[in-house]
Amino acid sequence: MKLRSDCFKESALIPSEYTCDGADKSPHLEWEDVPENTKSFALIVDDPDAPVGTWVHWLVCDITPDARKVVKGQIPDGGKQVKNDFGKLDYGGPCPPSGTHRYFFKLYALDVPKLSNVSESNFYELVDKHKIEEAVLIGKYKRNR
Repeated sequence: MKLRSDCFKESALIPSEYTCDGADKSPHLEWEDVPENTKSFALIVDDPDAPVGTWVHWLVCDITPDARKVVKGQIPDGGKQVKNDFGKLDYGGPCPPSGTHRYFFKLYALDVPKLSNVSESNFYELVDKHKIEEAVLIGKYKRNR
């Protein structure tokens, strides 16, 4: 499975439009080469460079198996958002306190149509239990202050 964006390239800087310094909207994402037995997708966006440990920016599950993209600023088809580390059911864009941070956009093909009883505390565990395959796109961001 492959994941890409029209908004930024692998390991490149994420434009400020998709961060706390801009509109704070989710970027376009698109994927291909999906496993045949995919029943749904889950999406995780996190920052492993946060001073408090990995910071979760977006959690989405139950994305329909025929979905192949995320439109800028929208929730993927069928997607159910789960609370992020900002305490919101939404995308929270990059907003590093200092330095350049990496942001991992991780898409998972899952073997179930829905994640049952999913919450922010068990999201990673449930995704790991049901993942068939994963694709990762990494972007970077540094605030200009």
